[in-house]
Amino acid sequence: MDFATFLIQCLNAIQYGLLLFLVASGLTLIFGIMGVINLAHGSFYMIGAYMAFALSEPVAATFGGGFFSVLVVGVVLAVLLGYMLEWAFYSYLYEREHLQQVLMTYGLILVFEELRSMIVGDDVHGVTVPPLLSAALPLGDMMTYPVYRLFISAVCIALAVGMYLVFTRTRLGMMIRAGSTNREMVQSLGVDISFLYRVVFAAGVALAALAGMVASPVSSVYPGMGQSVLIICFVVVVIGGIGSIRGALVAALLIGFVDTFGKVLLPSAAGVLVYVLMALILLWRPDGLFKAG
Repeated sequence: MDFATFLIQCLNAIQYGLLLFLVASGLTLIFGIMGVINLAHGSFYMIGAYMAFALSEPVAATFGGGFFSVLVVGVVLAVLLGYMLEWAFYSYLYEREHLQQVLMTYGLILVFEELRSMIVGDDVHGVTVPPLLSAALPLGDMMTYPVYRLFISAVCIALAVGMYLVFTRTRLGMMIRAGSTNREMVQSLGVDISFLYRVVFAAGVALAALAGMVASPVSSVYPGMGQSVLIICFVVVVIGGIGSIRGALVAALLIGFVDTFGKVLLPSAAGVLVYVLMALILLWRPDGLFKAG
């Protein structure tokens, strides 16, 4: 492997890892902080990808701005969707057993898949890379790297920094961390914990949907695309430590490198390398790499 190829694979690994983090961070918020096993989280990623496909023409005709306007409109719609879902369904799950959480959220997967089939059909779709980001950077004499993939990495890094600042430097972050530790105590101090959890859930849905939207131009938009993402995101959360945003970032980058270089160097075993990594880390640190908060 020459240096240019190695550099491209490193960039691919970082981009994939950061995209995984963007999806898994929403799952960390919902699963780690609110205590809900949300099997429908992958469906929010799928919904984001389909919004990028379905909203492109109406948003361009109404607001202009092309793909970037679609991102803004899609995030707003995802926040509203998350807020309504938490109010209508998830708010009843906090004190329920995990089996009931699994059954209800699996039922939501079936509902979302059927609605997707009714609204946009079962065909495979593609989303065009925005012209502003359609260029490629030269790497060596023969290879180039798409600017759009760098854009994906930049968006994920910006959101990671934003989440860190919110959780460590703001009053909202303090209340979220306290609410995840002792819900009753925070409520007794006058904090509306129900509204706080609703905001957290809406943010988690928006993060997953945004990941689906930014990933759609470099991958196909197809039925059932959320299921494979859900599995790997649970792996990220478990490796990083349940409830830890920092752990999710480190774990996602580790998985990005293992998966990317595994497909290049050991293609026959690439499918299991991530799970071998998870097993080894859990043998070393059973609670994951980092503690929550």
